[in-house]
Amino acid sequence: MSELRLLALYPDHMNIYADRGNILFLRRRCEWRGIGFSYAASGPGDRFDPSAHDLVYVGGGQDRDQVLVAADMLDTKRDALAEAVDDRAVVLAVCGGYQLLGHGYQLGGDRIAGLGLADLETVREPGPRLIGNVTIEVDLGDGPRLVAGFENHGGRTYLGAEAEALGRVVRGHGNNGQDGREGVRRANMFGTYLHGPLLPKNAWLADRLIQLALARRLGVEPELSPLDDELESAAHESARLAASKG
Repeated sequence: MSELRLLALYPDHMNIYADRGNILFLRRRCEWRGIGFSYAASGPGDRFDPSAHDLVYVGGGQDRDQVLVAADMLDTKRDALAEAVDDRAVVLAVCGGYQLLGHGYQLGGDRIAGLGLADLETVREPGPRLIGNVTIEVDLGDGPRLVAGFENHGGRTYLGAEAEALGRVVRGHGNNGQDGREGVRRANMFGTYLHGPLLPKNAWLADRLIQLALARRLGVEPELSPLDDELESAAHESARLAASKG
């Protein structure tokens, strides 16, 4: 089997929502199947080769962290990330990382310029933070499936006419608490507010990302050998139950 090559963007700045747990879970899912796994990080001032990585991960951060990395992302990483997306590399951006995929994030009188890789805007509007357990329905090419997690965001994200939502809100707030949509999807780029961390609660999603990432180089989606997911299934059901009681 091939090797999954993962690149984490700003892991020392955008990592407040158990983001390292997502990366560790991907590593373990690969290693348990005999799939190689390599990890690289790209921080402030670093550039990267978009062809050298199968999966790019950017996690969540406080508003001040987003301000810190946003300009650097535009200057040193935007073009490479756009090339990777066009070449169908997998990109997973969670919470603050998700917001940075769009055109910008309006914070009162200040605006953080985004990467413009997805047609969306985020605005900090009056009102409470959108917090709680959440379940969404998604279809990543293998039929409708449920994704469960936790959301905690002050910004409201609005998708433009060119954007496709990652999923439909079953329980919870989603992008803005109004339109019933959550996250964004463009090719194999996925942005979402779900964390907690996301992947250990949704083992099937981790496996789907691995398949899509490896298919970019292999030319075909590999069959992944089944794993004993008793604990992972219990975590997923617990997260769904928590959302249903919200």
